[in-house]
Amino acid sequence: MRRSHRILAVLDDADTQHVVQACTGPAVSARDGALTLLALTTGLRACDIVALRLSDIDWRGATVGIVQQKTKNPLTVPLAALVLARLADYVLDERPASGDDHVFLRSVAPYTGLADHASIYRVIAQTFRTAGLAQVKAGTSFLRHNAASKLLAASVPLPTISAVLGHASQESTSTYLSLDADRLLECVLPVPVGGRS
Repeated sequence: MRRSHRILAVLDDADTQHVVQACTGPAVSARDGALTLLALTTGLRACDIVALRLSDIDWRGATVGIVQQKTKNPLTVPLAALVLARLADYVLDERPASGDDHVFLRSVAPYTGLADHASIYRVIAQTFRTAGLAQVKAGTSFLRHNAASKLLAASVPLPTISAVLGHASQESTSTYLSLDADRLLECVLPVPVGGRS
């Protein structure tokens, strides 16, 4: 039986800019800004952000290298300069002293790693509210869709997008084809003159 997929929602350029401005401004903590920017630009899953360790960040190479929680596959993704800078702000100036080597720690004692994906969702949702986008139901799944849409818009091949998103199968990535609305419209045939009602 054929399955149909809904067309996934993504951020437009103006809303993306609002989020980036909020993440780099004083109204959002360095931790929350870095976490949101990381999810926005890399499409990492919440479980991988929760599990991220300080040793996973290659500061000189501007990459994050992990073994994915879901697929157990290794993954290395580049970090945009903006993300790297906000991460550095957090690690150097805001991150509490702790024996826990998770990158993102709780903001109140005890200073341990974040509990689960719900913690990530709360951070991202609060950041979006600060950015004036309270109506957007934003979490890492939404931001994964958004990252995929940006890659598609840049004409990145599906196998590459599949690798960046850490999909075990390229078929998982085909869902994101619905994100490229402009190219989908090119596939639509005109309605014949006699076919209009």
